[in-house]
Amino acid sequence: MIFLMAVRSSLMLRKTSLAVWRSWKLSLHCSTVGASSGHGPWDRSHEELSSVSAKKHPHTPVMLKEVLHYLDIQPGQVVLDMTFGGGGHTKAILNMVPEVTVLALDRDPAAISLAQQLAKEHSGRVKPLLGRFSELEALLSNMNVQPGSIDAVLLDAGCSSMQMDQAERGFALSKDGPLDMRMDGERYLDMPCAADVVNTLDQQALASILTAYGEERYARKIASAIVEARRVNPITRTQQLASVVAGSLPPAVAYARKDRLHRPAHVATKTFQALRILVNDELNELHAGLRAAQAVLRTEGRLCVITFHSLEDRLVKRFLKGDDLSNLDQHHFSPRKQGTRKEKLMDKKKDGGSVYWLPLRRKVITPEKDDVKENPRGRSAKLRAALRL
Repeated sequence: MIFLMAVRSSLMLRKTSLAVWRSWKLSLHCSTVGASSGHGPWDRSHEELSSVSAKKHPHTPVMLKEVLHYLDIQPGQVVLDMTFGGGGHTKAILNMVPEVTVLALDRDPAAISLAQQLAKEHSGRVKPLLGRFSELEALLSNMNVQPGSIDAVLLDAGCSSMQMDQAERGFALSKDGPLDMRMDGERYLDMPCAADVVNTLDQQALASILTAYGEERYARKIASAIVEARRVNPITRTQQLASVVAGSLPPAVAYARKDRLHRPAHVATKTFQALRILVNDELNELHAGLRAAQAVLRTEGRLCVITFHSLEDRLVKRFLKGDDLSNLDQHHFSPRKQGTRKEKLMDKKKDGGSVYWLPLRRKVITPEKDDVKENPRGRSAKLRAALRL
């Protein structure tokens, strides 16, 4: 029920028109939010933002060595990078494999700007595609790319370092900026941002979202604190929300959370994750991306999927096992309960893969310690690799 309530809340947001949002006495659209600080998230061109980000923060691709190993790309093949981001994986592929062609997909116009720059440097070898996973089929059809013709697919889920590094985008709680979190808000002007969510939904809906998408055990306390805080002033900044969340919990709880490196983790991390997933419809898009990869890969083509939290990884794991995910619900994103001996035996029989996929490695692949030290943001990454049957 919690998940269904969150989905209904999400649908309610998505069906609300821009005209309705503007009717509020206090407009919570992120363009207005950004104006209060003097800089809206889209005041500068995506090209300029991309250039600034690339110069200040060199992109380090996650688990590059493992991705290249399991994709096993050969000269002359066609590769689909479904989340171009900062382009780290694509650049490595271009440099290591001669005459390879990379179809570079991303829903973020700023990322596609970088892909277009790379395409100029590698004439004919990079083909940028602006769109979501759910739009991939139409994009490839427009390019006359036939189903079953791609040799390898890389799907890197979640948000990119480039998005996290730009305070104007509102993804990072460590950088103060407008509470936005939209990956492609400029393409969908009526798309609600995170500020719309926290200032509009009721307490029960907020708690449901934090539980379903953030797996936040203190969801009710945090939702209550958000509702109380917004009665005084609308919550429009990232660090404003982070402070509200931190203030809602006892210090013993706030300081107890650790990341995989056993470093202190901010208590609002799961709240930010939940809002980002909801705003960008990430789980449904991930499922759409997996189905698209299944359709475009040739027989014995290879798929690598990188995820960054348990909800994504469970979805990928169950998709590759052949579970029916046509009607996504809480069951697909929650850890399985211990079943009977018969149910466990049935699960073991399915571990070899579905009729569509053969796992290239049975267990999930995680970053090596040295890689985590070099790129701490990749500490929670998980890689699953499979062969298309």
